[in-house]
Amino acid sequence: MKIAIGLGENKNVLEAVEMFPFDDIKIAKTNEELLKYIEDPTIDGVIRGSLESNIIMDLKKKHPHIFRASILEKDGHIFLLTPVGIDECDTIRAKRVIIEESSKMIENLGLEPKIALISGGRKQDKGRSAKIDQTIDECEQLTLELKDQYNIKHYYILIEEAIKDQANIIVAPDGIIGNIIFRSLVLVSGVRSYGALTLKQPNLFIDTSRSQTTEGYVNAIKLLSHLIGKEK
Repeated sequence: MKIAIGLGENKNVLEAVEMFPFDDIKIAKTNEELLKYIEDPTIDGVIRGSLESNIIMDLKKKHPHIFRASILEKDGHIFLLTPVGIDECDTIRAKRVIIEESSKMIENLGLEPKIALISGGRKQDKGRSAKIDQTIDECEQLTLELKDQYNIKHYYILIEEAIKDQANIIVAPDGIIGNIIFRSLVLVSGVRSYGALTLKQPNLFIDTSRSQTTEGYVNAIKLLSHLIGKEK
């Protein structure tokens, strides 16, 4: 198993790496080095670690259709929150891809996909604004289209009900809202985060915060190891 992780100013990355017996954890000190590892077929998976966030922009130059799904855990329940990149998921077509790819990843974790679509209001809120109507209409359309293929439900704006029902894929209306939900759950409320999987590109890649704790980087390495083991 060969893993690469980025090392920036936050040295918690090194403390995390020291807690694993792997001889093949490569340390990349620049975005350029880490990008090479992402494209390297001999590397099984890559973690951003504490490098600058602009590595995602560099990655998108080669793979413009990638998106991120954060793996979160609340009270023992693991779920994906997606999209969480502020420039991701601007179309209903993109949501279809996100649902398909996130479902594959949940299955790779040994779980059955249970998908919650989140929109901008309750059902009775239609008509209050064109933006709210668009998010509701998109979710209603996707639910109708995909109900025979997935266990999928439109929860409207009631994300708390989706989490209560143990949905393991939560699809936000767009990347901006998804990012705000992530920050509210993880950075404000302390929900556990294992990093964000970056999907639709060559190698497994987990995006982590440059200000993550040692435990956060340990969680990301454990998750990546688990996913690599599932793929082999």
